Amino acid sequence: MIGIVLLVVIVAFGFWFVGVYNSLISLRNQVFNAWKQIDVQLKRRHDLIPNLVETVKGAMNFEKETLESVIAARNQAIAATRGTTDLPSAQQVQATAAAEGQLSSSLSKLFAVVEAYPDLKATGNVAQLQEELTSTENKIAFARQLYNDQATVYNTRQQQFPGSLVAGFAKSTPAELWEISDAAEREIVKVDLSLNAKK
Repeated sequence: MIGIVLLVVIVAFGFWFVGVYNSLISLRNQVFNAWKQIDVQLKRRHDLIPNLVETVKGAMNFEKETLESVIAARNQAIAATRGTTDLPSAQQVQATAAAEGQLSSSLSKLFAVVEAYPDLKATGNVAQLQEELTSTENKIAFARQLYNDQATVYNTRQQQFPGSLVAGFAKSTPAELWEISDAAEREIVKVDLSLNAKK
């Protein structure tokens, strides 16, 4: 009788262990998929930038510094995302976030300069590229949110008991969250809705 109870306990433990192990592997794969979704949107962003730079280059000859900073930031962002074949390390997430923040800052400066060229701004190609980049920025934001959500669930499952007992067997390590590293992104936008016209 004791042997049967012991056998039932061992089988139940085995099923429990396999269930927790498989759920950790599943969550890990979901985090990796979410990271790759960010990668897809970043590639789209990186591919649109040379088209934008080529479109505005002729009209902005004396703004070479702005254009060069955009291209340099793009190249740095591409280098930061290259070679991730597994869950990204904390350093990779931080490097990618920092490089993409720098690229966003450079693009903001470029768009501010484009505003000073009404003829260029009115060009269909520039407006279309700006719209595509804005749409891509929104998709990147959603992809980052999905990644952070999946990483949080994965990290929580690893830290909670009894999942923490199985995490080592599943080779689970905490996933790094994508955090805002650019101070400009953290700034509070000031909106003046007063009806008093400035004189």
